Amino acid sequence: MALAVETHDLTRAFGDFIAVDRVNLTVDHGEIFGFLGPNGAGKTTMIRMLCGLLKPTSGKGTVNGFDITTEPERIKRTIGYMSQRFSLYADLTGRQNLTFYGTVYGLSSKELKARIAELAAQLDLAEFIDRITGSLPVGWRQRLALAAAILHRPSIVFLDEPTAGVDPAYRRTFWELLYRLADEGTTLFVTTHYMDEAEFCRRVCIMHQGKPIAIGPPHELVETYGEDNLEATFIKLITTNQGNATR
Repeated sequence: MALAVETHDLTRAFGDFIAVDRVNLTVDHGEIFGFLGPNGAGKTTMIRMLCGLLKPTSGKGTVNGFDITTEPERIKRTIGYMSQRFSLYADLTGRQNLTFYGTVYGLSSKELKARIAELAAQLDLAEFIDRITGSLPVGWRQRLALAAAILHRPSIVFLDEPTAGVDPAYRRTFWELLYRLADEGTTLFVTTHYMDEAEFCRRVCIMHQGKPIAIGPPHELVETYGEDNLEATFIKLITTNQGNATR
């Protein structure tokens, strides 16, 4: 069985600027994989390539066994994607947004109605789903965005900074929802700035200047680099590699 995600020397340049520099990584099916790094580390560019939204400059990659360069449309049908900016229509209700996306995914009217009801219950959306999306608090819009991303039951969900700007209590609630998805067999590929979130991941990849500088289970990285916690480990690695990230 093909890996959920696999890359070989994956690279993306914008003119003279190399945003992602020869990245090699693998993600197993059912894994929660964290992608960490400061702003400009290449996290969003990496996710956009894996989702078939941006072609690499060089290197190779597969998602669910499909080539990111030659089979992007096949990839898009098997994944969910929740971007930093909510991809919901602010002037529609939550239900109208989900109905729109369900139609795009090709769900029948019967399937869509049942799936929306299921997600409304699973994500506790019943009270908000018929309100105008733009009027909702950020946390509830995030739940709707997650519902839209998993509406078609994708095997992999890419989440790009899904809890940015949300208070710590809600971030924990949101991760409980993600754990529920993982328990059901969904692969989660998550970028985040928050070290407490990263500790929820089975493995993390710390990115700096477009390159991975450490990959492994959070507790193992902490032990390997002799720090007290993941945040201290992250700071040590970024500081050590400042201006000289290595593969």
